[in-house]
Amino acid sequence: MRLGIDLGGTKIEILALNEAGEELLCKRVATPRENYSATLDSIRDLILSAESDLGEVCTVGIGTPGSPSPATGLMRNCNSTWLNGQPFKQDMEGLLGREIRISNDANCFALSEATDGAGADAETVFGVIIGTGCGGGIVVNNKLVDGPNACGGEWGHNSLPWPVESELQSTQCWCGLSGCIETFLSGTGLADDYEREFRHRAGAPEIIRAADGGDENAETIVRRYESRLARSLAQIINTIDPDVIVLGGGMSNVERLYKSVPAIWSDYVFSDTAVTPLLAPRFGDSSGVRGAAWLWD
Repeated sequence: MRLGIDLGGTKIEILALNEAGEELLCKRVATPRENYSATLDSIRDLILSAESDLGEVCTVGIGTPGSPSPATGLMRNCNSTWLNGQPFKQDMEGLLGREIRISNDANCFALSEATDGAGADAETVFGVIIGTGCGGGIVVNNKLVDGPNACGGEWGHNSLPWPVESELQSTQCWCGLSGCIETFLSGTGLADDYEREFRHRAGAPEIIRAADGGDENAETIVRRYESRLARSLAQIINTIDPDVIVLGGGMSNVERLYKSVPAIWSDYVFSDTAVTPLLAPRFGDSSGVRGAAWLWD
């Protein structure tokens, strides 16, 4: 049996899967924010409690909001900032007395959907998470492609491709650079674009609902968003040509994207065909924790 853990900013979730991918147990606790040692203890306690309920010691995979540096082993790029600079994997292994596996949440999402999710029959899957941030993961033959720099799939921190003039004056990304895809495609990026255009702040869900209801201002912003998403994913197709792209995160709930975006990206794909499907996730919000469990496959 295998345990997967999703370490989020507000909750920690644990899930047990058998070899057939059936869920046997699921628990959640609040994340002890800004407290590194308490976070470690909470994860340990969840694991030991789950194993007690299951009656056996399991493999453990953890999906984290950042990733360990291949140079130092210390966590980096975590929006749960109290994890940054910490030897998280080593500390968890010390508490448990055994090996664990970890990967960032976008990789876990991609692995879940490639293993038994929407991309289960595909050789190469590109998994996308678009919510407060913009991440991704690459899976080939059910194996994550992380790379020697541990940044495989980090498409959100490339420049927006084929920009129009108005897109050249972009806001600075939290990573320190400007023009990153994340600043345009995250839910925050969508809200920022609306505010710049109409001098009114609205959240991404509100903008989508307004567009669906016929609001012309909202429709203008959503169409611009669709173009940016299509161009950004066309760049992925031109680079790794995945068999499928699976969309996750909050923006995966926007149904119109699955039709509109592939219709647009055909203008940017460097081929006489553009047949790559854009799919909704099979497991939705549960994909991350399931992918963490599959890290041992």
